[in-house]
Amino acid sequence: MKSDAWTTAQIWESGWWGDCTNTFWEETKQMTYARLMGLEPEFDNETGRLPTYDLHQATVLDIGAGPVSLLLKCKNGKMCGYDPCYYPAWVYHRYGAAHITFYKKKAEDIPDNWIVDEVWIYNVLTHVENPKIIIDKALRISKIVRLFEWLNTPVCNGHLQTLNQKQMDEWLNGTGRVQPLNENGCTGLSYSGIFLGAHYGKVQVSPTNTSSSTSIKGVFELRVYAEEP
Repeated sequence: MKSDAWTTAQIWESGWWGDCTNTFWEETKQMTYARLMGLEPEFDNETGRLPTYDLHQATVLDIGAGPVSLLLKCKNGKMCGYDPCYYPAWVYHRYGAAHITFYKKKAEDIPDNWIVDEVWIYNVLTHVENPKIIIDKALRISKIVRLFEWLNTPVCNGHLQTLNQKQMDEWLNGTGRVQPLNENGCTGLSYSGIFLGAHYGKVQVSPTNTSSSTSIKGVFELRVYAEEP
């Protein structure tokens, strides 16, 4: 069920991104998010692109992918984004061209029978209706969860939640790293870490090597599922 506050937040977020043609500032912040999530950038000698993140054939789900997911800078993996917000039509076509499946849906509605190697959550949970449900789902369907969030941010039209260290540690069943940041446009108190999911230690997830191949196929069909405005 979508609340009035959630709908207002989506309208605010869509307006904040605008036409998505100049997202350099947010993508610069992502370099800090990625580092604190344990992702190491490399120079791609074949394409000359930097940064590039090698997924080593992992299946990765980006919750709250936005118009410029870190997955757009990745290679050698099966990739899927989940985000309910409205963006310009070309954003969805770009994901399709990059072989990233994109679902324009709420993260609370991610199917419980999906299985992925990694779930990425960064700068997302203050925007959602129920962050605990999303974390529960992320841990349930994955081997690891890479996460970066801001703590103690005030609630406003675009931010529905204020997160704190105690609740994050409880929800994630672990201890995140808490530190103040002032780099790459990132300013504030951050929470980050890599957390073990229910499938940690199990075989590599792939469409041909899993007991849940039906759910994997449903995730990574390399199509864009989006209601384009």
